[in-house]
Amino acid sequence: MKFMSIALVHSDDFLRHDTGQHPERRERYMAAISGLAGDAELWQSLVKIAPRLATDDEVMRCHAPQALARIMATATQGHSRLDEDTVACRDSAEVARLAAGGTCRAVDAVLGGEVESAFVACRPPGHHATAFDAMGFCLFNNAAIAARYAQDKYREIEKVLIVDFDVHHGNGTQDIFYDDPSVFYFSLHQYPWYPGTGGANERGEGPGEGYNLNLPIAAATPREVYMRVFEDGLEHIMKNFSPNLVIISAGFDAHVADPLGELTLEDADYERMTKRLKEAASATSRGRLVSCLEGGYNLQTLGNTVRTHVAALG
Repeated sequence: MKFMSIALVHSDDFLRHDTGQHPERRERYMAAISGLAGDAELWQSLVKIAPRLATDDEVMRCHAPQALARIMATATQGHSRLDEDTVACRDSAEVARLAAGGTCRAVDAVLGGEVESAFVACRPPGHHATAFDAMGFCLFNNAAIAARYAQDKYREIEKVLIVDFDVHHGNGTQDIFYDDPSVFYFSLHQYPWYPGTGGANERGEGPGEGYNLNLPIAAATPREVYMRVFEDGLEHIMKNFSPNLVIISAGFDAHVADPLGELTLEDADYERMTKRLKEAASATSRGRLVSCLEGGYNLQTLGNTVRTHVAALG
């Protein structure tokens, strides 16, 4: 099989975010990388890129100064909790900067012409992090920071589509762009489920009204129904919004075997969604697409699902 130009942004520094016996643990990163490395042809074709630290200015395009300060303070506290679900160690603030900065580096690789698509194998995840709070395992909102970075650095990037197929609603991403018509947030997620947001009536506000599409999915929904909802939603968006860049919040916890969700997707469904998103990116943004890892907590299945997703980016 011939793969198109795909970058992999990765670093063993992501293992330094030590959460202990927690669903969002370092073994997730190891599983993702092992899954990719287990496909020798794919692994050899990937353009390997190291992440960089996000700057304060890059973080504060999406997060309030007090949110940044609170996370940076964890570097002096040993193990600490930012909320009931979100833990940090002394290295977590720096690793979170690497996750956000690594996603920005992926934007540079794609928009600078190094590659056509990029996957960021990062942790901690980001889509629950709001402008003011870390929550739901997330410290900084990696996808949101990357979208703002792309718009700020590259004049051609006026419109960004963020597609989130994590089993949990990305309340943080929605929060950051809720009144902004330049970033369209599209989420499919189990509902009702954590964090309790993501109703179909949440469509944005002010100038951003209509630029937020939530498609709540009931537990145990058949795969084909889910896929039909996804494809219909994406088609609707692309008829009315022409993104210059597509960013995927790639959560794999809607997988049938995941312990933190109750949906029924299989690897073939992630392949199909990824290909549809690649087609959408090709239609309006010359195929330019950045994907960053969000959820996915079954260590036995995650690696192969990540491999399937990344291979479909080509």
